[in-house]
Amino acid sequence: MKKLLGILSILVIFLALNTVSASAAVNGTVKVGLRYGSGAVTSAKLENTQSGGYDLGYYDDGRSFVTLGSITQTAITMVPGGDLGSFDQSGPYSSFDEASSAAAANGGWPAYIGGQFYARRNGGGSSHSSTAVAVTVTGSSGALFEFDCQGLYKLGVLPVGGPTWFKGYRYAGGFEYPRVTGGGLYVVNVVSLEDYVKGVLPYELGTGWPMAALEAQAVCARTYASVTTKHLSAYGFDMCNTTDCQVYNGVNASGADTDAAVDATAGECVRYQGALAETVYHSSDGGATENAENVWGKAVGYLIGKADPYEATISIPNYSYTVTYSPSELTWVLQKSGYSIGTVKNAYVSERTPTGNVCKVTFVDTTGKILTVKGETCRMAFYSTTYGKNVKSMRFCINGDDSGMTTGYYVNGSGSSISSLSGAYTVSGTGTVASYTGSAPYAVTSSGTGALNASSGASTATTASPGSFVITGTGNGHNVGMSQYGALAMAKQGYSYRDILNFYYTDITIG
Repeated sequence: MKKLLGILSILVIFLALNTVSASAAVNGTVKVGLRYGSGAVTSAKLENTQSGGYDLGYYDDGRSFVTLGSITQTAITMVPGGDLGSFDQSGPYSSFDEASSAAAANGGWPAYIGGQFYARRNGGGSSHSSTAVAVTVTGSSGALFEFDCQGLYKLGVLPVGGPTWFKGYRYAGGFEYPRVTGGGLYVVNVVSLEDYVKGVLPYELGTGWPMAALEAQAVCARTYASVTTKHLSAYGFDMCNTTDCQVYNGVNASGADTDAAVDATAGECVRYQGALAETVYHSSDGGATENAENVWGKAVGYLIGKADPYEATISIPNYSYTVTYSPSELTWVLQKSGYSIGTVKNAYVSERTPTGNVCKVTFVDTTGKILTVKGETCRMAFYSTTYGKNVKSMRFCINGDDSGMTTGYYVNGSGSSISSLSGAYTVSGTGTVASYTGSAPYAVTSSGTGALNASSGASTATTASPGSFVITGTGNGHNVGMSQYGALAMAKQGYSYRDILNFYYTDITIG
């Protein structure tokens, strides 16, 4: 969920927050899209290294697997039915085994068509339906099974014996293969909620993080998966496997600690006023989180911004950023995003929230025309894959204008800050109290001694070419909900996962 998304993501998140209701997981099972849309494939391979073969069938409306038959092959490939060529058939038969026997006698394959079993073989003049999907032996044209329920149900494949490889990753659970009518295959992992969370933690955080941070992430990931159905109507699965939802690549990167964090919090979710919360999170907030309405336009009672004193206590990779746009670049980016504006001559932060984050940015072109954007569009308006540039957080300034941003030193993790060390006092190891007179302060923490830097809403302004726009900021993500690096900092200070969640989400319960 460490988001660097197009403007469309703003609408998607807003709608999701606006419609959270019952749990998206059905009977403790979630559907995760691995390949879909423009990423649909013409073939999908599975390799079961447990040597247990596969059960073939479909998932019913309760997401229980209905077994039609079984095969012993370990390496199989799913393809559109049309790849098998024209056919003739006999049947119907009463079972998979009976259809298999009839098919074997004629060098064919068993098929489940419209709720009945048939035996098919190459030849004849019949054509496969545009929704048919076939199972073949990898590296061979030999067909093992064909499935076609005209889209009512989709081919399901359940590996026997354990996780199975797909595209270089090992996945628990089973697979479903919806077919785009007349086109390629979608690949959907149908997996238990707990196994899904075990596949999220290694990619959203990673092994080696403090247990409290991993546990907080586990509860967030589980809760988010339990309420998210953003792709259900369009694609037939609950969520994708990218930063648009949560990063998920199966279980091959799982570690003992990430699995332990999931097990230790098994079944626990975040709730607000009795309902599941949509526990959005981000990499780092740069000094303060933000109210949901200031980013996505709708107030959410548990997503309230606040100053974050914890991030400043640790070193965070790429915490500060600087990106520069020439007037022509910025004009092109805005116009390609659909904004009606001429050559940009000025851009500035026109409004900040009480926490110092950006909530409005104004652009002015050479004719005097004014364009003002608000919410997450303040950063997404700068996003360009062509130039490889983006504004990474909601906490930034343009050409050094950092008005309204909090700068200072946090004291004792209290959330209070002082703007400078002038007039501050120090306590030595022997207990001597004296006024501070140095210029390079250091702090002693549980992990040792390190340079102390003032927490700032923006990095030091960078000198730019005349007329260009230099954007400097801190943090990474949309600033709403839990900061992952903030969770790391809190965990290092001895806070529990419940402490972390209660800091970043307001008035919640966990259970």
